[in-house]
Amino acid sequence: MIIAVDGPAASGKGTIARALARHYKLPHLDTGLLYRAVGLTVIDKGGDPADAAAAIGACGFPDAMLDDPRLKGDAAGNAASVVSAIPAVREALLERQRRFAAQPGGAVLDGRDIGTVIAPEADAKLFVRATSAIRARRRHDELVKAGSTLSYDRVLADIKARDLRDSTRGAAPLRQANDAALLDTSYMSVETAIAHAIELVEAQRARSIPPA
Repeated sequence: MIIAVDGPAASGKGTIARALARHYKLPHLDTGLLYRAVGLTVIDKGGDPADAAAAIGACGFPDAMLDDPRLKGDAAGNAASVVSAIPAVREALLERQRRFAAQPGGAVLDGRDIGTVIAPEADAKLFVRATSAIRARRRHDELVKAGSTLSYDRVLADIKARDLRDSTRGAAPLRQANDAALLDTSYMSVETAIAHAIELVEAQRARSIPPA
């Protein structure tokens, strides 16, 4: 079974995807980490994430880099939003993601184009969203706990800028797949959001099972 979980930054899609992977005992891939790794590789080499040639050249990063704690930082996140708008970068990482989705038994993948581009044949699709103000508050709280001094207003501005880049880019823009179930986590606890996600997946699975 393949489960696709899409949504904007800090919507809760990663938490939900990991919970679904545990619930269904499936491997999980946060595809955003791939783009963060590309962006961070470019930065580490002193380059500009908006430089297409530099970003394409960074797509061959080793798998071990996916464990780099710096990938969770704001700098990597913003760089990821920039490099992900480069069509050749998305093409370079496409097969890597599809191989993960196609492994025996299935997988759970979360990102921004899983249900529309990476795994349009997924057995269950969720589109997770929340208001920009709430998403900024969540991200700001995480950053403060990690020692960041970024203001809430700066985080909110970054969230809105990333949303704009992700939804208007020419290559695989962020959008809800036509057959994806919508889950708005704005006013839900983590536990409630996960429970709703499982219910939505089960409902989609039930519809896909042919009648006896």
